[in-house]
Order: sequence, then C-alpha cells, then structure tokens
Amino acid sequence: MLSPAGDFTCLQAALDAGADAVYFGLGTFNMRARSGVNFREEDLPEIARRCRDCGAKAYLALNAIMFEGETAEVARVLDAAKPYVDAAIVSDWGVIALCRERGVPFHVSTQMSVSNSEAVRFLAAHGAARVVLARECTLGEVKAIAAAVAPTEIECFVHGAQCVAESGRCFMSHDAFGASACRGECRQPCRRRFEVKAVDLYEDENGKPVHESETAFVVEPRTILSAKDLCSLAFLDRLVDAGVASFKIEGRARNAEYVHTVTAAYRRAVDAIAAGEYTPELVAELEAEVSKVFHREFSRGLYFGRPGVDQFADSQDSLSTLVKRHAGIVVDYFLKAGIAQVQIQDHPLAVGDTVQIHGPTTGVVEVEIDELRRDDERLESAGKGEWATFRAPRCRVGDKVFFMEERKGEKRR
Repeated sequence: MLSPAGDFTCLQAALDAGADAVYFGLGTFNMRARSGVNFREEDLPEIARRCRDCGAKAYLALNAIMFEGETAEVARVLDAAKPYVDAAIVSDWGVIALCRERGVPFHVSTQMSVSNSEAVRFLAAHGAARVVLARECTLGEVKAIAAAVAPTEIECFVHGAQCVAESGRCFMSHDAFGASACRGECRQPCRRRFEVKAVDLYEDENGKPVHESETAFVVEPRTILSAKDLCSLAFLDRLVDAGVASFKIEGRARNAEYVHTVTAAYRRAVDAIAAGEYTPELVAELEAEVSKVFHREFSRGLYFGRPGVDQFADSQDSLSTLVKRHAGIVVDYFLKAGIAQVQIQDHPLAVGDTVQIHGPTTGVVEVEIDELRRDDERLESAGKGEWATFRAPRCRVGDKVFFMEERKGEKRR
C-alpha cells in the first residue's frame, strides 16, 4: 500500500492508517510542484524517522521533465535525499542517469507510459527496481506484463484522480496558462465546464446570417474533458491475482482525511484478501467509507477497456458524503486524563457531535463527543469565542478541530 503525503499531517495519517510506503515531493521537479503540498529538504530526517519507526518505505517523487541546465540542481537534490529515501520515482532518462551514478534506487513513474513487457525489461536492465505501468493498461495486460517481467516489481494506481491525457502528459495547462503539467504546474483547465461558442458566421444563399454571432451553449450533461476518479475496491482481488506488487493511491494535493480514509479502506481490503475474507459486503462498506471524502464520480478506470463516454464526470464538484467545518484549535491536552481543551473559533460543538482533529504529529483522529465540560460545568454545547474540554485520543496544542456532518444538498466542493 503506497499512499500520498503532501505534509506531515498527511504523512502521519497515511502511516497510522496502515500504509506500507509513502511518496512525497520536495517542492521541485515533481508532478505536484505548484500544489503547495511539498516538503522541504530539512524535513527529510523527520520523514525518514517516522517511516522507519513504522517499518514503512519513503519514496521521493522526482518525476518531472528535467531541462538542460538543471542537472546540477537535480543531482544536489538526490545527494541530499539519498540517506533518507528508499527510492526515487522518476520519468526522465537524465534523472535515471543521475540515480545510477549515485546508487539511488529508482522506480519508473507512470509518466513514462510503460505499457508492455519489453519496455519493463529494458528499464529493469538499466536499473529500475519497479515500474509504475501506464494507466491505460487493462487488467489483462497488467497480468501479462507482471508475469513476463518477474522479479521486476509492477506498481499500479488503484484510487484517485485520473488525467484526460495519456499517462498525464497533457499540454492544456501549458497552452492556456503557460504552466506545464509535465513540470508539475497543472492548473487543471480540464476540470471546468465549457461553453461552446460560434466563432464564424454562416450565411444563407441571400447573404443573411443563419444564426446570431453570439450563438453559444454550455455543454451538458457531462464535463467534456474531466475524467472520473478511479476506485478499484470492487476488483482489488483481481489486481492481487495479476501480480501487482504495489497499489498506489493518488492524492498528494488532497487533504489529510482523504489520505487517512482511503488508505485505511484499501488496507482493510488487502488484508481481507490475504485472509480469505474479501466479500461483496465488505466492498460495499469500504466504498461507502471512501465516498465520505473528496472524490468525483467513481469509475473502474481503464482496467476493463479503453476510454469511452462513461469515463467523463457529470460534475466538476466533489461528491463526498461528509463535509468538515472548522471548529477551533486544541489549546491544551491533559495526557493522563485523555482530555483535549479546545478554543471554539468557528462552528459550535455539542454533545453527540463527531469531530476530527488534524495535526502534523497527530495525523487524523476522529472522536464522538460524549461529554462536554468547562471546568466543573457540564455543557450541552459551546459556541464561538468559548472553550470546552472533551475526551479525545492523543493530540497536540495547535491541532485543528473540525466538525463533521453529512452533506445536506448543498453544492459539493
């Protein structure tokens, strides 16, 4: 189970939820360079410590295009990361050369669009320990490739956003905004709704216009470029049977509850498959769990066929069944009693509420408030500007507290 980590809160959430490995970026030369969810080089020792304490691997995403003149900087990043990472995820032959020179293990990114066993063998001969197959590969092709290239490891995406372009190599953002997706700068114009407008004016035989020059319409009912999200829970056992060594969850730009919820669901699924307890009932339960957090409409990706109209989302909005609202921050934690003191800054809290507490060391913890107090006074609720205490798992001063509720027909974001 390979999970994304955009910051320390997400990293801890992934590890607590059962990830065997995490992947992350350092703010440059990766496919989420503009997302604001990257670590700094000085974070590397702490990333490595947390992962090693949990017996998990740490992989550095270094999978953007490297241009001439950038070799020295990429080499410097690799030198800084080498003591702390188990492998780099790469897609540029120049970066592969730098990894080989430094003895840094590397995995080939899906950005290379590897879709056949000949390519895998060639890359393995040049030192690749693992290859992330192109997302265009069907389940049958994945199984055939994995069997043909053993013992080289095969990794596949199992959950998260999908790009409309082949293996994510898209130029829409570059053309529209001068921000290249292949450099981790994508602004996702594909996710928007589009209006089709006439730019030329047709005339009839008498020279009169056959339509108004402002003729336009919004494309409905689907978005025309926004691909649905991938969810593989219903056929994860078949991916295990196909010989996939690593299941990758997309989402370095997504939040901590997404990382925790999705990782935990796939952890349960993988463990159930191993124990012979993978059932349709469990799949339905886990699909309901991952539906609680940010997602577009789900699909089976391209594992069962090439792209078609059913691969495009009907909406650009999230379909999460839960919404979180900022309530406040933890201002004290009484370790022996297991009590958190929270300063309410926004949404009020009440007995019976479900809250999540997020923090860079805490990760993500969820608790139902069974009792609310202020000193010796028992409260039914606490509002903005007030403080209150309740029982909670270990958390830290400065952690954020969120009120969680079912979505009630509001526009989903």
